[in-house]
Amino acid sequence: MAVPILKSTSSPEAWPALPLEDWKPTYHNLHMWTQIVGKVRLALAARTNHWWSVPFYVNARGLTTSPIPDGKNVFEIQFDFIDHKLQIDRCDGLRTTLALEPRTVADFYSEFMSTLRSLDVDVKIYAKPVEVQEPIPFAEDRLYRAYDADAAYRFWRILVSCDSVFKQFRARFLGKSSPVHFFWGSFDMAVTRFSGRRAPERPDADRITREAYSHEVISAGWWPGGGAVKGPAFYAYAAPEPAGLAKQQARPEAAFYHPEIKEFILMHDEVRSSPAPERTLLEFLQSTYEAGATLGGWERAALEVTQAAA
Repeated sequence: MAVPILKSTSSPEAWPALPLEDWKPTYHNLHMWTQIVGKVRLALAARTNHWWSVPFYVNARGLTTSPIPDGKNVFEIQFDFIDHKLQIDRCDGLRTTLALEPRTVADFYSEFMSTLRSLDVDVKIYAKPVEVQEPIPFAEDRLYRAYDADAAYRFWRILVSCDSVFKQFRARFLGKSSPVHFFWGSFDMAVTRFSGRRAPERPDADRITREAYSHEVISAGWWPGGGAVKGPAFYAYAAPEPAGLAKQQARPEAAFYHPEIKEFILMHDEVRSSPAPERTLLEFLQSTYEAGATLGGWERAALEVTQAAA
């Protein structure tokens, strides 16, 4: 099975800067807006293992839910970061849009749910965010009246570039692998490889975590940063983490193991400033996978595309 080689580009447009402090209000609002839309897909789509029925996917204009079933119809919701609108398309040709513009989370939630009702989409969602500290119900969130269109566009362009590289990395694996997808709960893009073995039970974990990590995985992704990581970054981790993983040296040299979050980290700016960002990112993905798979005793010969085939 031949794996095409990505063309490398150091174009600032393909790998733009996105300093965390510069777009925090927009980051907050966009995170909440994607959660509101994502919860509609969660409520209506058929449940799939590891919660693969809930994420979004990158497309040529933004992020899409993919088709969502609703009785005799299907509809699709897209965040368009070129024209800055939320677009809802129904299979009978009906199209409705909402402007992505400075507004509060509460305002967006009210208009979006009203629009769904006008389309005869009868859906109830858990109207409070998940995977965030001090969650505010959507209808009460008036923290920011914000939407920086340029920052949103740059955020999406990073996802576009990540999507291509992550798919290249995914193509090197013959075993079970997740799609490349964007999780609105944690607001990150990820791709996950599986060893094929079940993981030890996590009796104290919530049901979301138990389902997500029911099998041994090595996962990698990108997110805008936060908490202990003060800017956008790529990450990689193994679950369960094999003994000795924290002592492994990931590549490139700028990558490091973060003891607080127990993940390998490569800051986004290290990738974007390198002469060949795609190769630099692939090196990080491959080296962290190899470290986790080797220490974890994965059957690598059976799971990986050989160099000759690639």
